[in-house]
Amino acid sequence: MIEKIERLAGPIRQHKLLEEQGCTSEVSQVETEEGTFILKKASQPRYRDWLRKEAQALQRVQGTVAVPGFLGFWESDRDSYLLMEYIEGVSLTSALKRVDDGEERLALIRSFGDFLQRFHEGEPLEGIGEGDWLERVWEEAEPYVRAGETDGDIELLEQLKAERPASVKPTMIHGDCNPDNVLVVDGEVRCFIDVSGMTVGDPRYDESLAIGKFTGKEKDAFYDGYKRYRVSDEEFKYFYHGMYELF
Repeated sequence: MIEKIERLAGPIRQHKLLEEQGCTSEVSQVETEEGTFILKKASQPRYRDWLRKEAQALQRVQGTVAVPGFLGFWESDRDSYLLMEYIEGVSLTSALKRVDDGEERLALIRSFGDFLQRFHEGEPLEGIGEGDWLERVWEEAEPYVRAGETDGDIELLEQLKAERPASVKPTMIHGDCNPDNVLVVDGEVRCFIDVSGMTVGDPRYDESLAIGKFTGKEKDAFYDGYKRYRVSDEEFKYFYHGMYELF
């Protein structure tokens, strides 16, 4: 692993685990003679697949979507690794914990809405996410649902298939667009992270995950930034309490 990192990013000076860790991979900060980088390592088969998809997504959207720069992806018999650019910032979740329940907090949430609006308003990239997004998700999720590796069960999956909402125009989507997966830089949301699900799909899924834990003034602040659409209660239930349970 060290040899691979140094070939891509230069001799290592320091390698340390980040305080903020996700549930699917081990995240480290690597400082080399050429700069500072992020290294993600996944070990479980499902999470290794997600890390591979994240590497592919980063390569596809470089220069078009605000994501960390891609340096390299490699695998061993037991683990998968992704090396990427380090961006000086914190997750929106962490940023919200550091501020009071006042205008600064609402401004952060408003910037999240604005950031997501601009992403959804952009032109979908060619060759990404061909076919029906919902059907792709159902097909990919079913083996894990049947194996009991998701919160949702097969009954929920069949219900979601039967009750799918009316279609809307597909856009680029993040695929797991919650406050953990966007970075705040200089007081504003400016970058996506954890982009394994980034594709062309239903923007209501991103929107529902984005507002999932916001209520009252916080939800209003989000929609001060995100003006293109407002999910109905039924749509929110379908995507946040339904589709999200398949992951």
